Amino acid sequence: MNTSATALSLPRSATTTPATAVGGGWIGTTLLALAVAAVLGPFAWILTASFKYQIAIYSGEWPFTPTLSNYAEVLFGRRSDFVGNVVNSLIVASASTALVLVVGTLAAYSLQRFRWPVWVSAGFLGWTLVFHMIPVMTLIGPWYVAFRELGLYDTRIALILTHVTINLPMTVWLMRAFFRELPPEIEEAALVDGCRPLEAFRRVTLPLVIPGLIASGILAFIFSWNEFPVALSLTSRDLATVPVAIARFAQQYEIQHSQMAAASIVSTIPAVILMALGQRFIVRGLTLGAVK
Repeated sequence: MNTSATALSLPRSATTTPATAVGGGWIGTTLLALAVAAVLGPFAWILTASFKYQIAIYSGEWPFTPTLSNYAEVLFGRRSDFVGNVVNSLIVASASTALVLVVGTLAAYSLQRFRWPVWVSAGFLGWTLVFHMIPVMTLIGPWYVAFRELGLYDTRIALILTHVTINLPMTVWLMRAFFRELPPEIEEAALVDGCRPLEAFRRVTLPLVIPGLIASGILAFIFSWNEFPVALSLTSRDLATVPVAIARFAQQYEIQHSQMAAASIVSTIPAVILMALGQRFIVRGLTLGAVK
């Protein structure tokens, strides 16, 4: 009698059968596998196509004889300037990321720590949010006219300035969130110890928000690296970036699928390396902050 009463008084979670748990785990595993396949499937197809001859792609040959000729043609071919396009992307993405971190970090710190009127801070943050929602295609026309008048058309400076403008709202909002989580008493203690405001910001505040700087820098670099419409409209063949160079493999009478796939794989290498290194530093920074 007591045993029956105890069984009836148990909650439903305690009386769940192993079959139900196994069924729930099977459904979750299946959904996860489908999600992974949806993400990695296109990349696997591009990776496979980069080792195929053009005729093997057209005929759907499988299995196929792998070749490195596509990578050789993309990187060392006489008619290919893809290496120069990679250099252009590295310069533009690195310079724009450095500028956007400096400007965005100082702007976020000012909005969070200084006593601005509410309408100033709210208006600035609201405008950055609205600007971030504006399609980039609507800004290309005015930028094209402005840079033509200033003599900056078809220069890396034009691309750097536009990429800074595009990524600045995101950086301001991200860095402001990190500064908001940082207690102001830390800086006040540094000021009491004799530090000047700029010295306290450089020696105390910035080291504590390094995870935010790394996260913002990684996102800004990747967005600048992958940006296509602005680079297509404001540069010629000599200063084209990687996305524009990849798109040019689709010519008027022929689409070079194999070489396009090889160029796409090569273009992912810097972003993958940056993400791997950045993830390690972010986890380390968050762990040290939690310990402190």
